[in-house]
Amino acid sequence: MRHRDPGLDEIYAIHGLAAKIARELGISRAAVCAWRKVPIRHLREVARISGIPKERLRPDIFEDDHEVAA
Repeated sequence: MRHRDPGLDEIYAIHGLAAKIARELGISRAAVCAWRKVPIRHLREVARISGIPKERLRPDIFEDDHEVAA
């Protein structure tokens, strides 16, 4: 079973958002649906398109930042 990041669950919970992301990135919706994590090369654009902060989309990348701030 494939597990995906919670940030992707947020994207799929909003009707039509995966299709919008795919369209704006110039890739297929199937490609977006195959992601287990938002690819780093698309992270900034996916955050902009979705309105979901990069830190929620890829907590694995930003987790150290939260520890420093705490």
